[in-house]
This record gives sequence, C-alpha cells and structure tokens, in this order.
Amino acid sequence: MTTTDTAVTTLTVSPRRLVWQRRLDALTRSWVLYRHNRQGIVGLGFMLFFIALALAAPLLVSPEDIEPATAQGQPNHSPYAGYPLGTDNFGRSVLDLVIVGSRISLLVGVTATVVAVSLGATIGLVSGYYGGTKIDVGLNAITNWFLVIPWLILAIVLSSILGASVWIIIVVIGVTSWAQPARLIRAQALSVRARPYVERARVLGCSDRAILSRHILPNVAPVIFANAILTVAVAILTETTLSILGLGDATAISWGVIIEQAFSAGAMTNGYWWWMVPPGIAIVCVTLSFTMCGYALDEVLNPKLRGR
Repeated sequence: MTTTDTAVTTLTVSPRRLVWQRRLDALTRSWVLYRHNRQGIVGLGFMLFFIALALAAPLLVSPEDIEPATAQGQPNHSPYAGYPLGTDNFGRSVLDLVIVGSRISLLVGVTATVVAVSLGATIGLVSGYYGGTKIDVGLNAITNWFLVIPWLILAIVLSSILGASVWIIIVVIGVTSWAQPARLIRAQALSVRARPYVERARVLGCSDRAILSRHILPNVAPVIFANAILTVAVAILTETTLSILGLGDATAISWGVIIEQAFSAGAMTNGYWWWMVPPGIAIVCVTLSFTMCGYALDEVLNPKLRGR
C-alpha cells in the first residue's frame, strides 16, 4: 500500500473511531508496561483471588454453616479435621466466616471508593477548571476543611448519628475519603487546563461542559483510576476499624465484624488465636494487593516514575 492510499484510508475513518483506536492503543501499551512490573503482577494476582473468592462464596458456604443455631462444630475449638481454621464460640467454621466476610469487606471497599472518587473527581475537575475563581476558592476551602478534620473521628461521629448498617458505612467512608482524591485531581486538571488544545477549544466556542468531558476528563482519567485502586485499600481498613470499634453492622459478616466478635467473646484473653488471625491476615493481604496495584499503575501512568 502506497503512502497516498494510507492517507486516504486514514481520512475515511470516522473521528470517533479514530479516538477509540488511539485509546485502545494507549491501553495496550499501558498493559505491556504493567506486565513487566513485578509488584503490580503480584498485587493483581492476590486481588483477583479475593474477588473470585467473594464471588464464589455462595457456592462454597451454605447459609446453614454460618448460622449460630445450625452450626455443627465444637465451640471455641482450635483447627481440627473438617475445620482447618478452627471454630468460633457458636461452633461455626472460621474458614467459612472468612470466605463469607470477603463479600461484605470487598463490597464496602469498592462501593465506598466509587462514592469517594466520584465526589473527589467532580469537585477536583470543577475546581481545577475554574482555578482562581470564586468557585475554585469555595470548593478548595471545603476540601481543606475535610483534609484538616481527622477522618476517623468524623467517621465515628457520622456512624454514631446515622446508625450501623452496611450502606450507612459505605456513605460514611465515601464522605470522609473524597478530599484527598479531589486535591490530586484538581492539581492535574489545573495542568491540563493550561494546554494549547484546551485554549483552542475555548476560543472555538466549546462549552465548559464539553471541554471538561472531552478534553480534561480523558487526560485526568489515569490519575483517577490509579487513585481509586489505592482508595479501596483505605476503605476496607476504615470499615475494619469502625467494625472493631463496634460501629459496624453486626448482622452482616465482614472481616472487621469477625474480629470485633472475637474480641467481645474474649478470644484475646483466652488464647483463641485461630479466631482473630485469619481475618486479620485476609485484611492485610487484600489491602496490600490493592496498594501494590495502585503504586504499579502510578508508575505505569506517570512518565516521571516510569523513567525510573
């Protein structure tokens, strides 16, 4: 094919299809770089394992096995045949509790992250686009206020007022975790806003909404995605902290609720280590996996870190 034929073929491709083709090429290049990041691959493997475990929980554990009235194990027994991680004070298998608890812990982590990153991205994009105006000053003041207040104290106060349920916890974590993503996204939006193609779009009469959605958001999206992966780990730890403090949903089994019930039943003083250690290890592994993936994505998507 000659150079002229190639040019004609390029011209016949619709602009929308050309944009999506470029995005697909960029995604492919990012994946190639990510594959060579050992930290990212290990984190991704653990993350996929826990996601698969949460999805397969209804197939692995029956509801009767985690009901206190129908549990068939010996109460407070160390690991033995049929119960590789021992039992709790009701005779329920700790392994079954950890498997079922992965569903709530990951649900809270992912859903709260969506709430936090959605709020942070919206406020950060608007604040960065209108940088220096009254809108930016107002939004920046609100962001600073949430950054200054200790997030744990604010989460405890909101949980105490609103009540203890899974969805309330998700809202509380989302409301207390959006400020940090907003600050990072605002800084990136300020940088993108000053680029020449954004100025050309503004001169040509594009609306603010079109510039934000078509020019600034696609360039800020990698930062949003990498920050979202890191926020999942923070959200899971926050849910665990609230549950251990007795502010979690006691009717829903999560890793934090398992640890709180173990403490309340005297597992620490009686030496029932098998009741507390497995959910603790699961929390550490899943938070590490999301953190490793987040740092790996940051290295892949950030040209300065990629050069290292």
